[in-house]
Amino acid sequence: MALLPIALLSLLGLAWWMGWGLLRVLVVIFIVWVAVLAFMLAAPASEIRAGMGINVELWLAGGLLLGLATVYFAIVRRLKAEAERRWGTEDAPRLDALSTPEPGAPSVETWGQVQEDALDRYARHIVLREIGGPGQAKLRGARVLLIGAGGLGAPAALYLAGAGVGQITIADPDTVSVSNLQRQIIYRTVDAGRPKGLAAAEALRALNPLVDVHALRQRVTEADVALIAQHDLVLDGSDQFADRAAINAACAQAGVPLIAGSIAQWEGQLTTYDPARGAPCMACIFPKAPAPGLAPACAEAGVVGPLPGIIGSMMALEAVKQIAGAGTGLAGQMLIFDGLYGETRRITLHRDPDCPVCSGLEPRAPDA
Repeated sequence: MALLPIALLSLLGLAWWMGWGLLRVLVVIFIVWVAVLAFMLAAPASEIRAGMGINVELWLAGGLLLGLATVYFAIVRRLKAEAERRWGTEDAPRLDALSTPEPGAPSVETWGQVQEDALDRYARHIVLREIGGPGQAKLRGARVLLIGAGGLGAPAALYLAGAGVGQITIADPDTVSVSNLQRQIIYRTVDAGRPKGLAAAEALRALNPLVDVHALRQRVTEADVALIAQHDLVLDGSDQFADRAAINAACAQAGVPLIAGSIAQWEGQLTTYDPARGAPCMACIFPKAPAPGLAPACAEAGVVGPLPGIIGSMMALEAVKQIAGAGTGLAGQMLIFDGLYGETRRITLHRDPDCPVCSGLEPRAPDA
């Protein structure tokens, strides 16, 4: 009577000792249970079952419970696997642990190794007269907020991480779609359905493990002045006028320079808004939203794939210049690039003394 349960328990222990997961163990026990049940039902006489000390009704009930348990754990395992594929970790929907290096990422154990890696990694920057060691140190100590990890944000993020910007925060509420892959080069096909912030952060860590990467799955609004104030520079790659206007207002209030790029079809433009240091803000140039249909989004008007890469890379270049103090930035200037005809032109921008956003701000002294 007791031999069969003992045999099943022994089988369970052996499977567990061999490192099998709970689901696999349950499947094996269920198969054995069904085989024994089939034998009992096929027995020619009840004397055989009685001699074995087995109650068919209890055995049927036990088999049903085992089957339900197996199905339950199979569903749980499938859901967990899908969640890990989409989010990377079980609690990743909160995206609040993205600064922790992922398993398998390159590691540096001592300061000496960090220094050696950094010298090799940033050697082409260090030999530049306009950047050198001091400029690279400024990049290492910089905190940059990248708003939007789309067509503009993707190349900008990669170049910021490659350049060694110490802390990069990515804010994007969206998920990756296959239609993004034509221009958003930071993602892969397997990233479809995943949060852009998480997928982008993984790519940046793989590119440069010396960079501290954070991600926020949120839309940045005018109320996020405190968030913006925690950073030295903001790059705006959003594609809606209302979002751009809100980000501009928050940056103006926080006194943080804003590098803004935009694209449409074959043309892109780039400038730096910095009213805290005397340059105009976005509202000085574009005080009102364009009329409906005048500036359609990329989804409606289309955009050639490499164009966001060009403008996004130029945004990263302006960020490196701004942080390292190299060359002349685009504050008070707008660069317009026509990809269809290969033309570039520059226009001068002036601050509006009656601007509703920045007219009340007192210009600060230039950063040292």
